[in-house]
Amino acid sequence: MQPVGIVLVSHSAELASGLRALLDQLGVEPGSVIAAGGTADGRIGTSYDAITAAVKEADQGSGVVVLPDLGSAVITARAVLADYAQDDVVLVDAPFVEGAVAAAVTAAGGADLATVITAAREARHATKL
Repeated sequence: MQPVGIVLVSHSAELASGLRALLDQLGVEPGSVIAAGGTADGRIGTSYDAITAAVKEADQGSGVVVLPDLGSAVITARAVLADYAQDDVVLVDAPFVEGAVAAAVTAAGGADLATVITAAREARHATKL
């Protein structure tokens, strides 16, 4: 069974790809975390087309968690998911970095979509000090 896919939606291509690189180093399934950051011409912003392509790439049959960073990333991701309406593709309100790490590690362990969503959301309550 394929792991739950994760899409990282950020205004910054570097932020999204850097977070994906961190998750790769933590041992997630190659290709299970897809970065969708920045605009097609390299500016700060979000791209409907990039998010759509990332969701399709991440969707390997076990569901997809979409994690946006802030502001218009949420709005653009919502627009994509309204058009790509599937019960197993879920926009999750979670901290971008901590939520992504929790979701990716949980997915890599073979957890189902509901468990991965819960892990991402619960990352909001992780204290650092």
